[in-house]
Amino acid sequence: MSLSFRRSLRQLSRIALLASLSIPSAFAAPSTHRVILFVWDGMRPDAVSAEDTPNLLALAQRGTWFDDNHSTYPTFTMANASSFATGAFPGPLGFYGNRFWATRQTGLKTTPTARSTSGEDVDFRSPVYVEDDLVLRALNKASGDDLLELPTLFAAAQKAGLKTAAIGKSGAAFLQNHRLPNHGDPDHVGLLLDEKTALPLAFAQELQQAGYPLPKTTLNTYADGELALHEDNGDPTERGKAAKLKDGATSDATVASDTPPTAANAWMMKAYLEEVLPKHRPDLSVVWLRNPDTTQHMYGVGSPEFHLALQAQDALLGQLEAKLQALGMAQDTDIIVVSDHGHSNIAGPSSLFPLRQINDGRVTGVDKDWGYSVSGGIRMAHELTTRANIPAFDGLGCVYAPVMTGIRADGSQLMPTRYDDDGHLCGKPGPYTTPSYVLPDELPKGALVLAPNGGTEYFYQPEHNADVVKRTVRFLQSRDYVAAVFVAKRYGQIPGTLPAENVHLENAARGPDIIVSYAWDADAMIQGFRGTEYATVFPDLPSERGEHGSFSPIDVHNTLLAAGPSFRGGFRDALPSGNVDVAPTIAALLGLKLPQAQGRVLHEALGGALGQAADSYRLTPSELRPQEAATGLATQRIDGSTVAASSFNFVVQLKQLESADGKRWTYFDLAKPERK
Repeated sequence: MSLSFRRSLRQLSRIALLASLSIPSAFAAPSTHRVILFVWDGMRPDAVSAEDTPNLLALAQRGTWFDDNHSTYPTFTMANASSFATGAFPGPLGFYGNRFWATRQTGLKTTPTARSTSGEDVDFRSPVYVEDDLVLRALNKASGDDLLELPTLFAAAQKAGLKTAAIGKSGAAFLQNHRLPNHGDPDHVGLLLDEKTALPLAFAQELQQAGYPLPKTTLNTYADGELALHEDNGDPTERGKAAKLKDGATSDATVASDTPPTAANAWMMKAYLEEVLPKHRPDLSVVWLRNPDTTQHMYGVGSPEFHLALQAQDALLGQLEAKLQALGMAQDTDIIVVSDHGHSNIAGPSSLFPLRQINDGRVTGVDKDWGYSVSGGIRMAHELTTRANIPAFDGLGCVYAPVMTGIRADGSQLMPTRYDDDGHLCGKPGPYTTPSYVLPDELPKGALVLAPNGGTEYFYQPEHNADVVKRTVRFLQSRDYVAAVFVAKRYGQIPGTLPAENVHLENAARGPDIIVSYAWDADAMIQGFRGTEYATVFPDLPSERGEHGSFSPIDVHNTLLAAGPSFRGGFRDALPSGNVDVAPTIAALLGLKLPQAQGRVLHEALGGALGQAADSYRLTPSELRPQEAATGLATQRIDGSTVAASSFNFVVQLKQLESADGKRWTYFDLAKPERK
């Protein structure tokens, strides 16, 4: 099938989707039943099509499509996992995943210690990556059993005697039931099967007795001798490796091979459908699978692998629906399909770094229409240390990213390749483009600790030195790859910044001092999909072509669809909604109380006693910007060229929704810079 024909077919399917969802229908009556929350990690709403996702398209047509859904900002997996778990935002929760600095200096009661579920020692002196069950357990213990500072949906369900199951992506699935013990009755404490482990022990043994292998790292969860893997266990959740260009670092987005998470996702779904659903019949399930996100990270949105990932994920939805029918559960099960965030391609401005062809494992000629990005990667610790003379440490070693840090129009690398011949800089001999910024044993005064997270970065100043913070902010505002700057309210009104509390990110004990969203371009097109952004480059993922985390409307606006006895059929919900609304809505469906949730019940999409007309809400678009701009700046581009002396400000575009009884909710659409 030709590329142009595929694009035409996709456009036609989207037109058909819009038309079909505009047909009104009567409310359906809700009843006591089960709910399955199926998370398609990183799924963009504009990726729903008859070609790649026919099952998802059919679900949208017979159920409810939430036309204006919002990811929690920062648009990371674990930040949104906490919203799904509680119906609240990162600031009130004190949880800032995916990567944040967690020490006594940032509110922990004790210093955490742990090995990861993969068996590796975790250095908690540095910003820690929390997509790991044992890391989350260690943080919960160090926080005095208060990792999430508000009650969870799973805890409410278990208190009411309901059965729960969490399946899928490590860290994200576990966070839904982060107090899950190693021992106990699975139908009382809940059960977990993710990429790294199975909990509790009785459930792990049940899977083995049923003939299922366990994740290879499951033993790391248990005490010595508690569990043994069968000789033929293998590694059912092992992910494939990305295809690389001949530089050995950059992904080759043209190979059209099988996507790395597909086999592991299929195995976990099989265990859920064949063992969990029929034998445990959970009232509440979260099934969180990492397609298309991981594939988009590796190869980019719109790549051949991207379409394969969508097709693989959609096939699993088809299997889920077929199994519910076979078990007689289809008529009393609500299926909610949601993504944690959108996803963008990593790229800087095409005027500096034109898109290029990839041929025979090499970056070749310019192709401005259907080429691939060769830019957009940033190492902020390097920028601050070398350009602002501010010592900054991100806890990461040397990075070798010869392509994604930028190839100029003349073919030269923006960040030249250097070599560590004896390993004294990088720990082992090899090439690098930026050196190590691992935290020293003792931080120098005035230093910054950075927690890079793709499209947004957290900055911590251990002494809370206002002069250092203001100098750092001034530098950030002078860079055209920065879109928005938020600061902890302890620093007052700094020109060109907003307090973190304005976007639900303030937490006096645990919160960062500075939060920065990288710049984005919602109109830039790569491989048929709009949306690019600057993003962090990491030592272990220097080849990434896709990212999220920013305040871009592409990252913020994510997928939410639902079908079942509780939801209106053939309904397109035009009111704003958010991931923060999912837990309160599920709680209402299951008759649970979640009184401290900050989201709302999506009444306008529900039937029966829970239903409420959409026109009973009042919607007010609004904007939020700093009172005073930062002035007298010499704005520089990523290549070091100066644009002009200018001022910096930014605007947060948002919507206020008010119910008939006066309750209000805020939905953030984007944050973009205003330079003059």
